[in-house]
Amino acid sequence: MTLFEFHHRVLFQHCDPAGMVFYPRYFEMINACVETWFEQDLKVPFKQLHLQLGLSVPTASTQTKFHAPSHLGDQLVFQLQLLKLGNTSLQLSINALCEGQLRLRNETTIVLIEQNNGRPTPWQRHKCFSGLIHSHTHTHE
Repeated sequence: MTLFEFHHRVLFQHCDPAGMVFYPRYFEMINACVETWFEQDLKVPFKQLHLQLGLSVPTASTQTKFHAPSHLGDQLVFQLQLLKLGNTSLQLSINALCEGQLRLRNETTIVLIEQNNGRPTPWQRHKCFSGLIHSHTHTHE
């Protein structure tokens, strides 16, 4: 699967009084990157996923290493890559860069669940994810 890029400018709302990104805000940006990837690459917007299909993709695990601070006005580029397609989970690698400088590395695992019972459900059971399954299968054969 190809690398997905999400551009995000650091706004005042993301910063502490010193003008640096307050680290919990990075997780909001990471989530925005994942949500945009679902909409643009997977063609399954979160509105459809949550409100029409009754599915959710909560985070099962996340690990982040911060390499350098980001500041008010910085233009960050989040690079998302699918590392592993599991039966009900996705393992994602997400890096954030600014002008080529690495700001953070993140690995996140999300799980596809049915909202009505809170249980994991296989990606293959849902036609809307056929593109995800097809593209991952062909790039890893």
